[in-house]
Amino acid sequence: MNTRLIPRAVVTGLILLVAAAPAPAQPEAPKSLSLSAVSNPGKRAKWQERLTLGPGDLLNISMLETPNSSRNEVLVGPDGRINYMEAQNFPVTGLTVDELRAALDKELGKYYLAPRTIVIPVAYRSKKFFMLGAVRAKGVFTLDRPTSIIEAVARAGGLEAGVIGNNPMELADLTHSFMVRDGKHLAVDFERLFQRGDLSQNIPLEPNDFLFFQPAGLNEIYVLGQVNSPGSLPWDPAATVISAITRRGSFTPVAYRQKVLVVRGSLQNPETFVVNMGAILKGEQLDFKLQPKDIVYVAVKPWQAAQDLLQSAMAAFVTASIVTYAGENIGPFIETPIIK
Repeated sequence: MNTRLIPRAVVTGLILLVAAAPAPAQPEAPKSLSLSAVSNPGKRAKWQERLTLGPGDLLNISMLETPNSSRNEVLVGPDGRINYMEAQNFPVTGLTVDELRAALDKELGKYYLAPRTIVIPVAYRSKKFFMLGAVRAKGVFTLDRPTSIIEAVARAGGLEAGVIGNNPMELADLTHSFMVRDGKHLAVDFERLFQRGDLSQNIPLEPNDFLFFQPAGLNEIYVLGQVNSPGSLPWDPAATVISAITRRGSFTPVAYRQKVLVVRGSLQNPETFVVNMGAILKGEQLDFKLQPKDIVYVAVKPWQAAQDLLQSAMAAFVTASIVTYAGENIGPFIETPIIK
């Protein structure tokens, strides 16, 4: 299988989209539950209904009744352009095959009498999906056919597994794994899909979908938002909200310090706790004890209900997970504005 490591610029772009994401979007459950995205062979996936060309695609092009005009495997270059006959540096990205044919007819009409162009796609390589985290093969995969989440994981060699205490087990934390589409965190429950066999969660992928399987690793807590050094910390039984915030550099100057949100449990069914920092600092309440995988989120402005802040906390967690993993496994980023 040909995969390649995700370029830093691509990952950074994905992160920036996630950081601005609103509420998680609920994917539409397939009408016919199946392991495969091709539940109806006669029906194309939504993204295939207007299948456009892009960098990496290969085309056979010729002009009807024009000798020596046939060119095989014309490559759409990284800049989204092709070279064919007199149509040099001709823009292709975003066009369907029929639209390209019409555009070439018009362009070549400057040099030939009523040309009729024939365009035959040889290979679609421009549509991609991305996988990082606790899968065996990480990187960029070609979306050249309808593909479900389970099929995508199979193409990546499956989830990583290991032996802990003589017991074989998967090394992915499915409760904190996620999927991103168009800058939105989709409400896909990976635990229900892979551990309970709930195929309603096995949605078809679309171009540029991003799947991240959180490595199980050690027990950690995540301190995010308006702290000076957002990120994760090893959990210990004495961990509290104040100690965690202090260990991550304390509040930033613009942090809202009166209340802090703690998110506990899976990303799809989170439990929220509003921690009254003002009362704790005055000695009116005990500090809030943290559990493994808790997310501590500090906002930049006053808020009332936990629900008002929950989606911002989820977006921050998704962003931080990508930054941390990519920084450790791909290389340092030039800048990470999403965690300022």
